[in-house]
Amino acid sequence: MARDIGIDLGTANILIHYKGRGIVLNEPAVIALDKQTKDVIAYGKEAYHLIGRTPPSIEVIHPLKHGIIENFDLTETLLVLFLNQLQLSRWFRKPNLLISYPSNVSEVALVSLVEAAEKASGARVYTQPEALVAAIGAGMDIKEPKAQMIIDIGGGTTDLAILSKGEVIACESLAIAGDTFDEAIIQYLKKEHHLLVGPQSAEQLKMTTVSALWQEKGPKQGTIKGRDLSTGMPQALSIDSNDLLTCLLPLFERIVFMARQLIQDLPPEIASDIVDQGIMLSGGGALIDGMDEYLSRQLSISVIQADNPLTCVAIGTGMLLEYMNTKEWKQPVKVKKTSFWQRIKGLFIRPRKEEDQ
Repeated sequence: MARDIGIDLGTANILIHYKGRGIVLNEPAVIALDKQTKDVIAYGKEAYHLIGRTPPSIEVIHPLKHGIIENFDLTETLLVLFLNQLQLSRWFRKPNLLISYPSNVSEVALVSLVEAAEKASGARVYTQPEALVAAIGAGMDIKEPKAQMIIDIGGGTTDLAILSKGEVIACESLAIAGDTFDEAIIQYLKKEHHLLVGPQSAEQLKMTTVSALWQEKGPKQGTIKGRDLSTGMPQALSIDSNDLLTCLLPLFERIVFMARQLIQDLPPEIASDIVDQGIMLSGGGALIDGMDEYLSRQLSISVIQADNPLTCVAIGTGMLLEYMNTKEWKQPVKVKKTSFWQRIKGLFIRPRKEEDQ
């Protein structure tokens, strides 16, 4: 008997939902290789902890960037390593595998994604827009006729979508998300405080100290350790949330601009639904202090943080796979299966580079 599995193939983390067991894997989408032999030294959490700590002979690679496969072979290798933990070879029939993708992904890049999943798992691979899957995992009733909106701030992309009757009727994807926030903090500390820090330290500071709201009284205080660029010696720096907001606010404003533009382009009836229903906020970026209130103030629409923002997509894949096995599996939720001709096209057309997406 086969087991259906859902995969949230994120830029920062890969989550796997296993039918009947829930989320069974949540690992960083990172792999460490020997530079000469290309042998896998570590992957997942073990490779993540090697970032910034490797000898010259080892390189740590993120195979996915901004929700797009940048290194096909290493993405396939990561999927094989993770899926092997589920012992797929024991199954008597092919499993169904549902994988999510950013809403702005090109058709060719989507073919590459499906091929990597098929080669890694031997499964029947289905695909679904990430925002729609996140909405299902967040508990939104996407089958209702009234339009709803979700903003999913992930590691590599921020996906915004308008949903109605089980379909995405309008969407946008922005290459500004958690990783971009981390890099902005790194560059700010380097320029303003002459302190060099790594991405892990920047991420930790983001989640413990950053606030999306300007703190007029008593801003949050944080401490970060790095290397003083003037002396080359280790240094600890105390910094407050208002200082960090100066480098992050332009990025937050880009998300607001995209959300506002998406809503303004809607027909009046659908825009009215969004005002009535509010906006669901999911993804790791939803956990930034005050992000929901910041977006609500800027858009003048209620914004609600999902109960499980980090795992909405993975949970949604599992829920959608369950729905596929019911008698209702006809409408209204449409799941895409890559066609033969799409796969043939993928063999001859190179995926566009990230900046061309």
